[in-house]
Amino acid sequence: MSQLLTNASEFTVSEIAQAVKRAVEDEFGHVRVRGEISGFRGQHSSGHAYFTLKDDAASIDAVVWKGSYAKLAFKPQEGLEVIATGRLTTFPRSSKYQIVIENIEPAGAGALMALLEERRKKLLAEGLFARERKRALPYLPRVIGVITSPTGAVIRDILHRLDDRFPSHVLVWPVRVQGETCAPEVVNAIEGFNAFLPNGPIPRPDLLIVARGGGSIEDLWGFNEEAVVRAVAASGIPVISAVGHETDTTLIDYASDMRAPTPTAAAEAAVPVRAELIAYVDDQGARQRQAARRSLASLKDRLRAAGAGLPRPADLVSTQRQSLDLASSELSGALRHFVQARRIAFSNLSAAMQPRLVRQRHAELGERLINLGRRGQSGLVKTVERARLTFDPASRRLPGAVATSLERKQTALARLLPRLSAQPLRAELRHARGQLSPLDQRLGQAGSQLTLGRRQQLGQLGKLLETLSYRNVLARGYALVQDEAGNVISSQANARPGDALNLTFADGEVGVVVAGAPALRRKPSRSGPDNGSQESLF
Repeated sequence: MSQLLTNASEFTVSEIAQAVKRAVEDEFGHVRVRGEISGFRGQHSSGHAYFTLKDDAASIDAVVWKGSYAKLAFKPQEGLEVIATGRLTTFPRSSKYQIVIENIEPAGAGALMALLEERRKKLLAEGLFARERKRALPYLPRVIGVITSPTGAVIRDILHRLDDRFPSHVLVWPVRVQGETCAPEVVNAIEGFNAFLPNGPIPRPDLLIVARGGGSIEDLWGFNEEAVVRAVAASGIPVISAVGHETDTTLIDYASDMRAPTPTAAAEAAVPVRAELIAYVDDQGARQRQAARRSLASLKDRLRAAGAGLPRPADLVSTQRQSLDLASSELSGALRHFVQARRIAFSNLSAAMQPRLVRQRHAELGERLINLGRRGQSGLVKTVERARLTFDPASRRLPGAVATSLERKQTALARLLPRLSAQPLRAELRHARGQLSPLDQRLGQAGSQLTLGRRQQLGQLGKLLETLSYRNVLARGYALVQDEAGNVISSQANARPGDALNLTFADGEVGVVVAGAPALRRKPSRSGPDNGSQESLF
């Protein structure tokens, strides 16, 4: 076969691929493609994302580079219909064309609602929307934290409503309430308020309000982000969500502790009305005072009724007072009787303790002692005479017998001396000393006890002698009268005129002479001796 002649140029595969690549990129440098995401399995280990956009009739490969993926407001999800913005290019190695996506947005409200519903179900399954997680709001928060835009009408409405109801300390954390940075700023605000210390330089809020005005679902999408929902659920401070109007619903409404239809309603729910609270407190105070008055009146009535049943104080002590008066009236008579009885007993005892009886007893004991001495002396004489009669016959035989006995004993002693040694004598001496020591102790103890007994007996006799001594009688104003020979003059008949007498008083002796006839005794007056002097003895 002959070679065909042609003027067509020859291209390599790479040249064709590069030419097609340039043509496609020049023609479709910026396109918006609508389709459903298929085959998305998340980011690759390199950080890029690969999936397919498809519709009913065709499909196109799509790639999102690592740098562009981090900037996407809406992340690709399997089955989501989106509008992808990017440029078309080819992949020469496999002869395929693909779209390099720079931005993704949901294809209409239907796609956003489908994504929202899918995310809601996911978070609901995790328990972030459970009613058990919701906490009660503080009744009167000291500090309120507000997360919203500082330039919108929302913050002015909240502050105005709080000022009308109950002025409170408000901390505002400014955030963007829509756009790509909305979600991370809200998350930072919630976590930042929770990081405040209770006693730090900036007070930690007792309540958080996340607020935003109304808008479309796209405008409110930042409050549907998963990171915002998790931050609200994890907040240690109770959260009120007030995003959008009453008909708008976001995912943080399910995770917050309370949902308010509007920011103004959130302010009303945060604090009570101060005037109403004051009125309530005044009403409670009035009711408490009224209850206290009723209780006091009831107690007074009960006290009055109880007091009416009690006896009078005078009646309680009247019987005891009468008994006291009777006892006091009988006391003086009883004391007189007691003194009289003691005086009679003392007189009886003093009559038995006269010096005459003591002297008589002393004389009797003396005579008895003399008789005993005489009997002892006569018995001793008889004993001596009897011993002498016995000793005289024996004394005549004594010299020869004594000499013979001494010779025998000397002979026996001479025989025993060689056999005796000092050691047995010392042992015998120690044995004898050991036997004598207890006897010596016993003898000493017996002597001490005997001496102690004699001393006690002597002391008792001394006390008795002192008690019976006539000197105690002299101390009461009496005197002992004796003559010159020391005889006691106990009667005036024994005293004759001119006799010298000796008067013994308690503090000394005085000599007197009896002069004249004995004086008649005067009767003592009822008032006692004149001038307190002693009456005359004669």
